[in-house]
Amino acid sequence: MAKIEITKTELVWPGKYNEDGTIKEVPRISLPFQVIETVNESRATREAKKGGVQGTLFDVYEGKEGDTFEAGWRNKLIWGDNLLVMGSLLEKFAGKIDLIYIDPPFATGADFSFTTTVGGSGEEVIKEQSAIEEKAYRDMWGSDRSSWFAMMAERLRLVRCLLSPRGTLCLHLDWYVGHHARPVLDEIFGEENSLGEIVWAYGSPSGGRVSGAKLVKAHDLIFAYARDYGNHKYKIVYLPYSEKYVKDWFKFTDDTGRKYRKRWRRNDKGESVAERQYLDESLGVPASTVWSDIQQAYADPRAYKEGVSSEITGYPTQKPERLLERIIEVSSEPGDIVADFFCGSGTTLAVAEKLGRRWIGCDLGRWAIHVTRKRLLGIESCKPFEVLNLGKYERQYWQGVTFGKAKDKPLAERALYEYLAFILKLYGAQPVAGLTHLHGKKGRALVHVGAVDAPVTIAEIDAAVDECAKLKQGELHVLGWEWEMGLYDLMVEAAKKKGVKLLLLQIPREVMEQQAAAKGDVRFFELAYLEAEIKRPKKLTAQVVLKDFVIPNTELIPEEVRSKVKKWSDYIDYWSVDWDFRNDTFMQGWVAYRTRKERKLPLACDAHTYEKAGKYRILVKVIDIFGNDTSQAFDVEVK
Repeated sequence: MAKIEITKTELVWPGKYNEDGTIKEVPRISLPFQVIETVNESRATREAKKGGVQGTLFDVYEGKEGDTFEAGWRNKLIWGDNLLVMGSLLEKFAGKIDLIYIDPPFATGADFSFTTTVGGSGEEVIKEQSAIEEKAYRDMWGSDRSSWFAMMAERLRLVRCLLSPRGTLCLHLDWYVGHHARPVLDEIFGEENSLGEIVWAYGSPSGGRVSGAKLVKAHDLIFAYARDYGNHKYKIVYLPYSEKYVKDWFKFTDDTGRKYRKRWRRNDKGESVAERQYLDESLGVPASTVWSDIQQAYADPRAYKEGVSSEITGYPTQKPERLLERIIEVSSEPGDIVADFFCGSGTTLAVAEKLGRRWIGCDLGRWAIHVTRKRLLGIESCKPFEVLNLGKYERQYWQGVTFGKAKDKPLAERALYEYLAFILKLYGAQPVAGLTHLHGKKGRALVHVGAVDAPVTIAEIDAAVDECAKLKQGELHVLGWEWEMGLYDLMVEAAKKKGVKLLLLQIPREVMEQQAAAKGDVRFFELAYLEAEIKRPKKLTAQVVLKDFVIPNTELIPEEVRSKVKKWSDYIDYWSVDWDFRNDTFMQGWVAYRTRKERKLPLACDAHTYEKAGKYRILVKVIDIFGNDTSQAFDVEVK
């Protein structure tokens, strides 16, 4: 390795520098976002904004909205790897985000587990981290802390680029990694831009927290850095006086009953005179760098009372809303953009929504996106927001950089061949040659693999079934990333009539994660079965009634979950309806979901009245208790 010239004190870790001695640059991959769901906006409003342009399965986010809700801004909840997400946000949002709060995993695998509730009973079960979340954790910590330095440094450099000239970063950590973060932050943001270290003393030590021969942990650290110190936004927040302070200092009461204290000063003649400082006119105590008046979210006794509303979501690392309220009030103004790229249960986004800020949130976990969506829907007068991912564009990028290294074939052909071989290997199948629509064989079953950048279609499956029947093979497994709506019932029954048993299996996102794939942490799951009935109670109306929901491979569901499921609907946590699906973005027209307080879930939606007769496609989306979604389309004619 080339000699590195050190001109100042810095922290160095394996992988920080390239072989030639230059610092390793952050990969800045800009990919288009797909809008997969729009919430709290009518289709008419959306069509007016689009000018009647028809999308295809998912709309591509174009970033043309204005800077206010009146000008068309929509808040954004993004599912994906925050490194790719931040890199892709740079084109539209570099220098535009006013506050970024991030609360990355500290150093425990429990950061990715959560408590979920089952069915109407609300019985709780622990959901352990998924393979992709385990992989993310391994990447962060690896065998030593150098992985954490690399992970955080890459993301902090992107954070700085996204911050506005008046912007602030708040990085929330604990004692285990806080001292590692400070030199990295100083290097990236500049020591002169440090706004201090906030000590969040979240509760009184108790005997239950004693662990080993060391002091009881009772605080976290929040490092605040400005993009440009002196130009950053800052508002002094005042805290109420304590009862003891009021008792000790506001000792006097006037004739009207108002409490006051005497403050002595010298007048123009040099004489000491007393002035009255009234308690009801006093601002309070300015907030310092030690915050000891905010408890942990789980210290709220309401969190443990059945049927009582609280902000608890089931995430063990959930932060209290009061903590985020203070951070957001100190460092931003109404209308500013607030972002959280490890959004977890969505506390930052929920508080930003309530305080009138615009927001962008991102998380790698499917369940995090689901919990956050439900939490936002529970806020009265929640502004419109959209759910996005990088979808097929991330997969195309992954296919291009992962495959196609051999030089004996054109790039596209090479990448496709290696992609098919890779997916088949992960599925435990062997490639087969000489067939048109069939790519592999697993046991007695033939296998078809869907493309990375397009949904598996009815015609595609039909062709594979026909080829399978022609070869007199009785079983076909189709692996896909996305699926044409409404094909489950149609294709399974059609294949059965041709003597072919058809299994439709989801290719999980984990296949794109190198460590997860290398360790075999990849499972292909059958698509869930959803049965619903479309009723027409009166003229120009339609109503959806759920009739059945089946999760295949129940043997893979933990016994403690299965034992609590009493009926099929217990697996459903949320469902919604798009009354006029146009094969593009899902527009939520009706929604119902369980909360910790309200466990009952209606299985029939409210009737919807159409403006005019005609043919419509109704799309029903169900999300199960693990955060997986299943959609079914129904073509109806309304008269």
